Amino acid sequence: MSKAFTKESEDDDEDLDASPKLPQGSKNYITPGGYRRLMEEFDQLWKVERPELVKVIHWAASNGDRSENGDYIYGKKRLREIDRRIRFLSKRLEHSEVIDPAQRGECDQVFFGATVTVCNPSGEEKTYSIVGLDEVDVGRGRISWVSPLAMALLKVREGDVVTLRTPGGVEELDVVEIRYVALD
Repeated sequence: MSKAFTKESEDDDEDLDASPKLPQGSKNYITPGGYRRLMEEFDQLWKVERPELVKVIHWAASNGDRSENGDYIYGKKRLREIDRRIRFLSKRLEHSEVIDPAQRGECDQVFFGATVTVCNPSGEEKTYSIVGLDEVDVGRGRISWVSPLAMALLKVREGDVVTLRTPGGVEELDVVEIRYVALD
C-alpha cells in the first residue's frame, strides 16, 4: 500500500519522544525551571525553526520535480518531526501543574520538589531531587516523581528507613535530610 494512504496514529507520536508517558489520570507535575525549559523549546520550534523550514520547503517546491528534490524531501521529513514535537510539548504544557519547591517552606515529609539525602548501609550518602518526568537528569541527582526510588521516598520523614526493591535485591536507605529549595 502506498505510504500516501496510511495514517500515523497519535500514539506513535508519543512513542518517538524521549519522555515517558504520564500515569493515567495524573497531572504533569513540573518545577518552574522545567516548565520554562519546555516553553523555551516550544517557542524555538514554533516561532523560529518551523517558519524557516516552511520557507525552505516552499522554495524547494517551486523548483519543480519534487520526487528527486532533496531539499523538499528532507525538509518535509524534518517538518513532520518538528510538528510531532510541537504537539507533544503543547500537550505536556497544557497538562502541567507547576510546583515551586522553594514555596513549600518548612516541611518534614518528602513530596514533589523535595531534595532528599539518603544513606545506604555502607555509609555512602546520595542526594536526590524529586522532579517532573521532563526534568529527569540522573547525573545531577534529579529523579522522576514516578520512579521507584521517589515512590519509596514519598511521605517519609527524616530518620525513617526506606526499603527499595532493585534488580540487585532489596536495599534499605536511611533518610538523612529533607529540604525544599529552588531548582535551576
